[in-house]
Amino acid sequence: MKFINHGKFILLTILLITYSVISTAASSKFVIARVKYTGGGDWYSDRTSIPNWLKELRKRTDIETEDDQVIIQLTDKDLYQYPFIYMTGHGNIRFTDKEVESLRFYLTHGGFLYADDCYGMDVSFRREMKRVFPDQSLQGVPNTHPIYHAFYDFPKGLPKIHLHDGNPAQGFALFHEGRMVVFYTYSTDIGDGLEDPDVHPEDTPAAREQAARMAVNIAVYALTH
Repeated sequence: MKFINHGKFILLTILLITYSVISTAASSKFVIARVKYTGGGDWYSDRTSIPNWLKELRKRTDIETEDDQVIIQLTDKDLYQYPFIYMTGHGNIRFTDKEVESLRFYLTHGGFLYADDCYGMDVSFRREMKRVFPDQSLQGVPNTHPIYHAFYDFPKGLPKIHLHDGNPAQGFALFHEGRMVVFYTYSTDIGDGLEDPDVHPEDTPAAREQAARMAVNIAVYALTH
C-alpha cells in the first residue's frame, strides 16, 4: 500500500475545508453516528472501534473529530445533522416502515451509510436494503474504485481482517444518481480490527494497521464525495 500522493492531499484539504464551512451539524467536528436498530442484532458491538477510528482520523489526516460516537435511530429528527452513519452487528436487523422511509430520504439527500458485517448480519442487511432501494441490489465494488484509493492505496481492494467463513473480503455498494450512498463490507470485519488490542489479541499489528487504513479511506471518501 502507498500513502496518498501530494496532489490528492491538497485536494483532500480543500474539500475538508469546504465541508467544515457548509456543514449543518451542531459541531464542526466530524463524528460517526452509530445506528441503533431493532430486530435482535447487537447494534452496539465493537464498543471501542469508533473512538479508535476517530483517533486515527485525527492522527493521520487534517480531519478534526469528536472523541466518541453519537448513537442515533433512523427516525431521530437530528439524523440529518450527521453526514456519516455506521451500522454493525452479528444478528438480525429489522427496520420499521418509517425507518425505511427516513433512511431512503437521508441517503438520497446527501447522507452516507457504512455497514460492516461483524459476522451474521448479511442476510438481514441485504433484505432491509432491498426495502430501502427496491429497484437496486448491492453490487460489488471493483478494486479500482476511489474508496480503495481515497487516502491509502489498496490495489487489491478490501483487506481481509478476520477469517469468518474463509471467504475473501468483499465490498458492496448502493448508488443514487451516480453517488455511492451505502458501502458494505463483508467477510472482513473492519470494526473488529479497530478495537482495542486486548479485545481481539489474535489480530496482528499488520491486520490492525490495514483495518485502520481502510477505515480512514472510508471516512475520507464519504466526506469528499
